[in-house]
Amino acid sequence: MNISQLETLLTISKTMSFRKAGELLNLTQPAVSAQIKSLEDEFKTVLVDRNQPVTLTDRGDVFLEHAERILSIVEELKQRLSDLNQTPQGHITLGTTTSIAIQMLPRVLSYFQDQFPLIKTSIQSMPSSQIYNNVENGTIDVGIGYLIERNPNLITSVLYYDTFQLVVSPHHPLAKQNIATIEVLRDVPLILLSPDTVGRRFMDDLFKKYKIAPNVVMELSSSEEIKRMVELNLGAAIISKLAVSSELRSGSLKVIPICELEVTHPVGVIYKSGRYINSAMQQFISDLKGMPETQFISSE
Repeated sequence: MNISQLETLLTISKTMSFRKAGELLNLTQPAVSAQIKSLEDEFKTVLVDRNQPVTLTDRGDVFLEHAERILSIVEELKQRLSDLNQTPQGHITLGTTTSIAIQMLPRVLSYFQDQFPLIKTSIQSMPSSQIYNNVENGTIDVGIGYLIERNPNLITSVLYYDTFQLVVSPHHPLAKQNIATIEVLRDVPLILLSPDTVGRRFMDDLFKKYKIAPNVVMELSSSEEIKRMVELNLGAAIISKLAVSSELRSGSLKVIPICELEVTHPVGVIYKSGRYINSAMQQFISDLKGMPETQFISSE
């Protein structure tokens, strides 16, 4: 048995065709057939049902499960050996919230990719609670989000602290006020984040503490959507300070300070404890931790 035979079986399982598998692997169809026949002879079983469309047999499915694990180990071995060259390279899948992806990551990734062009990154947007789950199950490599829980299987490190603010359109009645109390939230129509977000959970706790029944006119999944609705003067909103920095500079939104909202929420990097961290991840995490807080929350 060799690695190319396992890769051929995996490709057949995906393409359901000896011919297509050969095209992807740059092999002739007879060569593909010979590799599979060699595997079947060695293990004395039939792995592939050759009727059209080609499928794996029950034994083939079991064999493929182990083959994928072997190929994963081989890929990790290649990465470890590559790391010995001390040239950070590889691929990182990041998971983060929409507001962080839009407001902070462009500056960070621009610097990072200029310095380390061999490291490629992809980004998936999701709520902070989902970031934890996806880092733990390996769906994403590194998360950047609100540090909302302790998990012995994960390592977290604070990057900066965020707060949530009440924002309104310049045409909103509250825009004339320089400060307000939390009591204004009893009557003002509110546009809030969906219940699975950190900001919404924070506000729900405040509403409960002060016995406020909020007038929620809209629930949206991202800060970007909320800002557009507030700019149209369809309601007030409570969202991340980081998310509204550009709108405050342009004057399309105004903050109404409320002292009860002035609670800091740590935002940080999240990665799995005990997993092998390739050179790309090591460099990315190291750079993130080494950046000053102003790099993340700068108004520029």
